[in-house]
Amino acid sequence: MNSKEDILLADIERKKASDFPQELLDIYDEYVHGIIDRRVFFNKAAKFAVAGVTTAALIESLSPHYAWAEQVSKSDSRLKTEYVEYPSPTGHDKTRGYLVRPANTSGKLPSVLVVHENRGLNPYVEDVARRAALAGFLAFAPDALAPLGGYPGNDDEGRAMQRKLDRNKITEDFVAAAKFLNSHDLSSQSTGVVGFCFGGGMSNALAVRLPNIIKAAAPFYGAQPSAEDTKKIKAKIQLHYAELDQRVNAGWPEYEKALKENGVDYEAYIYSGTNHGFHNDTTPRYDEDAAKLAWERTVAFFKKNLS
Repeated sequence: MNSKEDILLADIERKKASDFPQELLDIYDEYVHGIIDRRVFFNKAAKFAVAGVTTAALIESLSPHYAWAEQVSKSDSRLKTEYVEYPSPTGHDKTRGYLVRPANTSGKLPSVLVVHENRGLNPYVEDVARRAALAGFLAFAPDALAPLGGYPGNDDEGRAMQRKLDRNKITEDFVAAAKFLNSHDLSSQSTGVVGFCFGGGMSNALAVRLPNIIKAAAPFYGAQPSAEDTKKIKAKIQLHYAELDQRVNAGWPEYEKALKENGVDYEAYIYSGTNHGFHNDTTPRYDEDAAKLAWERTVAFFKKNLS
């Protein structure tokens, strides 16, 4: 990498959500969640492209840069990692995921399913799986894009690929993943799920679909189930929301009402001043304090309810 590129990447690395107008962050959120396309994003963001900063440069500075945020090395000797295939008879037949466990352990382990965002199993989510394994869990992170060859190395392509897949079959793939993990030889059959964005919504959905398997669910800024589906939840629930995430938070009051009415054991946290995606340490929306606190709470929640 030449010095000019070094300077550019260093500049992007330093940016935080506070370096951008909130309106621009909200427009970017609409773009990455398919509410608006790239052309509309460019049109809406054009007014922020000032002082020699192009709209293309804005989207680059807001996008993930995975090389900067590996908290646990892929080659960490404390872990054993592998990619494994698992059957999904009512989904895409056979799919694939990233299985991680502590290297020096004996006996069976409580297990945690880690569900990615709306772009496949990217390096950030693999890193989260390694963090979960270091905390003492058998962690499994499926890749919804496995039927199409897996995460392509680019989030824009990953989002496009995930939109091509049948949403119902994707759900069945994650249902199959939870069953696969729960019945794994190294699993104590005490299983939880954590997910982010799309994965947060899937975490809620799995708590609904698999009340006899999912004992604890920790959705991060995910879509909420209906009041009717909430009745089916038996798991303990720990919810993480970003204060500025108006899109997802709009569904929280009804979900909270349904949780209370159905006697579901839950706790919810709304992190002040944070944006959707605040746990993802590869983008400017990352909030270090909130992310660390949320993860500490998540690990403690799983240890309490899965051990």
